[in-house]
Amino acid sequence: MPDALLLLTLLVLPFLGAIAAGVLPSHARNTASGLAGAIALVNLALVWAAYPTVAAGGVLRAEFAWMPSLGLNLVLRMDGFAWLFAGMVTGIGALVVLYARYYMAADDPVPRFFAFLLAFMGAMTGVVIAGNIIQLAFFWELTSLFSFLLIGYWHHTAPARDGARMALTITAAGGLALFAGMLVLGHIVGSYDLDVVLASGDLIRDHPLYLAALLLILLGALTKSAQFPFHFWLPHAMAAPTPVSAYLHSATLVKAGVFLLARLWPVMAGTDEWTWLVGGAGLITLVLGAYIAIFQNDLKGLLAYSTISHLGLITLLLGLRSELALVAAIFHILNHAAFKCSLFMAAGIIDHETGTRDIRRLSGLNRSMPFTARLALVAAAAMAGVPLLNGFISKEMFFAEALSAELQVVPLLNILPFAAMLASAFSVTYSLRFIHGAFFGPEPRDLPQTPHEPASWMRFPVEILVLVCIMVGVLPAATVGPFLHFAAQSVLGPAMPEYSLSVWHGFNLPLLMSLLALAGGVLLYVLLQSRLRVGMDGPPVIRRLEGRRIFERSMVFLSWRLARLLESWAGTRRLQPQLRLILGIALLAGAAAVWLRGIGPGNLVPAPIDPVLVLIWAVGAACALGAAWQAKYHRLAALILVGGAGLVVCITFVWFSAPDLALTQLTVEIVTTVLLLLGLRWLPKRHHMPGERGPEVLTRGRRMRDLAIAVGAGLGMAALSYFVMTRTPPDLLARHFLERGYTQGGGTNVVNVILVDFRGFDTLGEIFVVAAVALATFALLRRFRPAPDSREVPEQQRDQAPGAQGSSRHGAASGPGSDWLLVPFMLTRLVFPVIVITAFFLLLRGHDLPGGGFSAGMVVAIAIILLYMIGGTDWTEDRLRLRPQIWIGTGLLLATGTGLAALAFGKPFLTSYFEYAELPVIGRIPVASALLFDIGVFALVVGATLLMLIALAHQSVRAHRATPRAVPRAVPQVPSAGGDA
Repeated sequence: MPDALLLLTLLVLPFLGAIAAGVLPSHARNTASGLAGAIALVNLALVWAAYPTVAAGGVLRAEFAWMPSLGLNLVLRMDGFAWLFAGMVTGIGALVVLYARYYMAADDPVPRFFAFLLAFMGAMTGVVIAGNIIQLAFFWELTSLFSFLLIGYWHHTAPARDGARMALTITAAGGLALFAGMLVLGHIVGSYDLDVVLASGDLIRDHPLYLAALLLILLGALTKSAQFPFHFWLPHAMAAPTPVSAYLHSATLVKAGVFLLARLWPVMAGTDEWTWLVGGAGLITLVLGAYIAIFQNDLKGLLAYSTISHLGLITLLLGLRSELALVAAIFHILNHAAFKCSLFMAAGIIDHETGTRDIRRLSGLNRSMPFTARLALVAAAAMAGVPLLNGFISKEMFFAEALSAELQVVPLLNILPFAAMLASAFSVTYSLRFIHGAFFGPEPRDLPQTPHEPASWMRFPVEILVLVCIMVGVLPAATVGPFLHFAAQSVLGPAMPEYSLSVWHGFNLPLLMSLLALAGGVLLYVLLQSRLRVGMDGPPVIRRLEGRRIFERSMVFLSWRLARLLESWAGTRRLQPQLRLILGIALLAGAAAVWLRGIGPGNLVPAPIDPVLVLIWAVGAACALGAAWQAKYHRLAALILVGGAGLVVCITFVWFSAPDLALTQLTVEIVTTVLLLLGLRWLPKRHHMPGERGPEVLTRGRRMRDLAIAVGAGLGMAALSYFVMTRTPPDLLARHFLERGYTQGGGTNVVNVILVDFRGFDTLGEIFVVAAVALATFALLRRFRPAPDSREVPEQQRDQAPGAQGSSRHGAASGPGSDWLLVPFMLTRLVFPVIVITAFFLLLRGHDLPGGGFSAGMVVAIAIILLYMIGGTDWTEDRLRLRPQIWIGTGLLLATGTGLAALAFGKPFLTSYFEYAELPVIGRIPVASALLFDIGVFALVVGATLLMLIALAHQSVRAHRATPRAVPRAVPQVPSAGGDA
């Protein structure tokens, strides 16, 4: 399989599986789990297919042009280190899928769970095989997003919601810092390509911005790996289902931080700043996490703090200036994933079969769950560093590096060996508490469920992982040796040190430290028995130092107190003060620029002014002034005048030969005016008596102030425009587009070619924004409740109601349009297909003549708005199957798919292609791929406008149905000319 296809499939397949699982019905448990397991196994097979290349020291690399001018290409890269992590992500992912199939309850929406899990697997794969540091930061934030969804999967419980919010806040904030750090790193190197970055170690370390980049990158790495002082989010993430904890908090999410530290170790390590920041955070986390874990009463809480401690051990190793320490860190990453994932699964089995994870309620489960007890015993022994298990070897390597480290805090006293022994003894203590508290002792009483062994397939993943712990512990060189070697060599390169994975190195100081730690941990557990039996929450001495409390107080300050303070200073419930503030700041900024740089008229002589154009502008200015004057109490008049000013702008565009702008302006004016008219219906009424001077009436001073700001801003923009247009620009950008519009874009309408080709990426972003605005507007209007004085049905509609006197009914098409506006109603029905055909005509000709997807979409929206206005909501929706969400989704998929299709042909994203096609009768016509992009814009505009229109129309329907029917008032009988009543 080609490298590009292998890497792209490895990345994309989990996301496709997530989409497929997401559309399954909620009861499709077996289908969803089978789909997720199959995708994990396929990805694992793809990883193994890359083994021969990476084992030989090679690198799989595939690059797809995205924005090459900015150095932003989609680069996928797999070396030995990335291969090792990809194997962990997919291999442990497959075991977690099998475990989750039997763990999740029957009433859980299991397809949604597997959709989130597969999406997270794809995001994590993107992190480890990213070959571009900006791309790495993107997938980094995706892992935060999908981990938020997984942790908050049981969102009906408060702990799950709080834990998910805390995890997202901490890790996403760290991700933003990481993104900034990657920008700085790319600026230092001059490239965002990971290979270029990894080859620029001396340049990075000697640069003045090294410390800034280091601090920002460490914020991202330390928050993700739950290192001090950001460690507190991980225990609260234990509210997630246990399969999530086993996957995210043993092998994937929390390992992303140490993965990044190891990945950038060759170019950023080796300085005092790196050693003290990384090593210091790791040292504190190692001891603190192990100490707190001893006193946890929840099995998953104990494992969470032990995970924090082991991550601190890995971070500390990465902080040392030693290549052997890096090898030991990579080795412990593997070992920790094996025994910690199996322990999380064992804790989940206990919870699943007994109904509780509280150690104070558990004991003696060895009798009812003997197989699970033995599996957990081996995994806990590996975590404690017992000989002949995998954790023992990497811990001995840690002791050896602690003894040889050059980090002395106190003269003649190296604290690292003592800290390492202390943390190791703590790990023995909490491992003993996990095993002894849950499986030994008297028979448990008053458990929610009768304990028993789980299904054999649920226990199978634990058996596999425990077998790995034993095999690596007994035969490390034969089992994990080759993988560790090429993973470490891909990071260190020629600086690869000599090391040994032998089980027995003789009786040396690291072995003595291991034995002392084992004995000390057992002794400490015995001494703490009386205190642990009491079951007090939290560790002694530092019980009050709770990170969650600090986090919550910080969130209250930021989201409530500070927000209220800023709102009181800069916010208002009225729009006018906000506009006053915005315009005032903009006016001051412009005046400051003029004051500092100076400005004046240019060297071009202004053209003669046409009297007709002056008259048109005078009408527009009068409309604008009238709208400003009438906006306070005459909303309808102000809206009409604003529309008049917009039409003047449209005429101006036509005058200066800008038909595309004129067409867009005209259609936008029509649609926005109608939508605003529909919105005016729901604004509260204003009751102002002549001569009354209430608090809402602007004083003369306020009016003059607003007038001065408005005149200043208007004159400033007019002057700026005049000074710009009377200057000869050094080089017209338009010349570039005019010369290349047809040869490279395949169109003679340069404006449309710019929108859908040259600046297609901008347009793609804009239509996503339009879609988001439409969805937000729809959501707000669904929850909108109008003022009481706006709920009453207008008098005209009461007169037109079927029960009112004088109403007529014309067959089945009864309603306002068919009964009272018969002629406009019939004309609208006749002209509707003509307008739609006109819209398609504008769409198809837009690449060569004025038109395009946006204008065509607005024209279709105008046609449907006419039907709503004349025929009414019920009549229109009974006859037209309007699905705005489908229009929006189709538009986004079509526009994005057109850009992605270019990648399949080896071209940058959104590269267009055009050719001439021979059609019968019509002849030879130009066909451009940009037309598909334009059709996507067309569908998006139609859907977004319809969504807002439907929201306003349904607001009228809801309000009128909720309003009690008024008693028909008597209609006076007016004698006709013939004398009849």
